[in-house]
Formats: sequence, C-alpha cells, structure tokens
Amino acid sequence: MTRNIPARDFPELDWFKSSYSSSEGDSCVEIATTPDTVHVRDSKNTAGPQLALTPRAWADFVPYASKG
Repeated sequence: MTRNIPARDFPELDWFKSSYSSSEGDSCVEIATTPDTVHVRDSKNTAGPQLALTPRAWADFVPYASKG
C-alpha cells in the first residue's frame, strides 16, 4: 500500500540519500523510515509530496527500481 502525503505531516523524519546517488543530485530520492512506514521524496523538492509505503511495499519496490 502507498499513500501520497504532504511533507508537513511528518516534519520530524530523518531523511537520507543512498550512497549510490549521483553527485549532481539530478536523479536522487531520499528516504526516511518509521516503524510502520518508509517515506520517499524527491531530493530536489524536499517540501513537495512524498510517498509513504508499507515495509512490504518498499521491499517489493527496491528490486524493481534497482533494475533501472
């Protein structure tokens, strides 16, 4: 399950970028985790919308995304 939620709903999240992100920062996402949710946002638009995924949805998404 995924939800598109406003960034203001989770201001306390600790965001980080993957070490695989490009140094130009033009194609990066950031993630933050809570016990029940993995949050994903565009690193170029940190105040914009973010996705909130269940851990299971995140686990399903990562192998798909890593294929390019």
